[in-house]
Amino acid sequence: MFRKHLAEHGIGGGHDIPLVDVFTKFYEQFGETWLMMQPARLSSRAANGWSTATVAAAMDAAAEELATMLLPGAAKAMEEQRAAGRRLVIATTSPLVFVKPFADLVGFDDVIATKWEREDRPEGEVFTGRMVGPFVWGRTKADAVAEWAQEHGVDLPASWAYSDSYFDAPLLAMVGHPVAVNPDAQLRITATIRGWPVTHFDRAEGVSKIGGRELQEWGRPFVRPQILAPNARIEIEGIENIPASGPAIVVFNHRSYFDPTVMALVIAKAGRNVRGLGKKEVFDVPLIGRLMKASGGIRVDRGTGSDEPLEAAIAAVDAGELLMIAPEGTIPRGPAFFDPVLKGRWGAARIAAATGAPVIPVGLWGTEKVWPRSSRLPKFSLIDRPLVTAVVGEPVKLAHRSPDADMKKIMKKISALLPPEAREQRIPTAEDLALTYPPGYRGDPEAELERRPGTDT
Repeated sequence: MFRKHLAEHGIGGGHDIPLVDVFTKFYEQFGETWLMMQPARLSSRAANGWSTATVAAAMDAAAEELATMLLPGAAKAMEEQRAAGRRLVIATTSPLVFVKPFADLVGFDDVIATKWEREDRPEGEVFTGRMVGPFVWGRTKADAVAEWAQEHGVDLPASWAYSDSYFDAPLLAMVGHPVAVNPDAQLRITATIRGWPVTHFDRAEGVSKIGGRELQEWGRPFVRPQILAPNARIEIEGIENIPASGPAIVVFNHRSYFDPTVMALVIAKAGRNVRGLGKKEVFDVPLIGRLMKASGGIRVDRGTGSDEPLEAAIAAVDAGELLMIAPEGTIPRGPAFFDPVLKGRWGAARIAAATGAPVIPVGLWGTEKVWPRSSRLPKFSLIDRPLVTAVVGEPVKLAHRSPDADMKKIMKKISALLPPEAREQRIPTAEDLALTYPPGYRGDPEAELERRPGTDT
């Protein structure tokens, strides 16, 4: 990042540092190590003769780009610390001239960093190729923070520190509230031994990673129609409407137990990890529930009326996640299944209003031919394979003034993605109705027609 902007301003940006490219690739593969930090120690030498003004201009441009890369989780942590009245300080090995513009842009109060010496020459102020003070890394960084805290009257036992590197363990050990963030392997072990909390700014709380990748990422190569749905012909359209990154809320109509399979294929084709809301009954199944939680699932118990699932969903979207919801909450039963006017609960609208994330509608059709509500298992035939379609629409434009009005607009957009027959009023036969009732159903299907959106998810 820094090298790119230096080069754009006519400065080598580090190519004169011995073996810098080799060390850069080593860092990308193995993370921070003592060996990797050696070219960083030499970086000040490469800066000999660089114009301080030109470097400052390059770093102003770099700061703008860096600010767009700030993880939502990091931004949220910063907001919480600011709200608590605490000062925000960056302690970094990078040169002060590189980091200060970014720190100022995003609102840090101070920066503790490696400093480069400057001097006036006939051509103007330049860097001399020497450091002023220590190379701020490892134990030296901890010492620099301790010195800063003493000078500014800061109580370290009452302070927080965040880091992803094992080499910042001395710094984390000095404060009363150490947090390992996206930790490397050594820091994760250290945090476990010392009882330090571990969090990730690049994913929702509770989501597990193995080898640096989420469970969904490991399983994505196997999420294919020929593997998950050989008993159906799956057609997916409009996948480009799902953002490649950043927060978004994907909503779909619910027709069958087969819907989650089709939506898994849609999300996998989009190349995204997704967080989904699910009924507590599924989460309560011992093994399946743990896997769902580790994959980012959000447990919903409608019987409690709690806003906890809604708050968890908002937190996930705020963290830049893709969230998936079936606004109807459950598969409509009886006459409600054939109602051309789709009705949804307010959850998706409330999450969109709270986060500003786009709502992406998906219209599913034909899933009930594969797995009707009346069956405990899906139909399986490699010869008679029903056609199932999933059409992804453009983001729904919402006013965010009324969750009821926004939800009606969302459901109308989903309906518009369905075949024309879905929007035609018809009287179902007794056989049609029987397919919409779950085994052993003894409720009042007529009451389903009167169900209105609620304030839960």
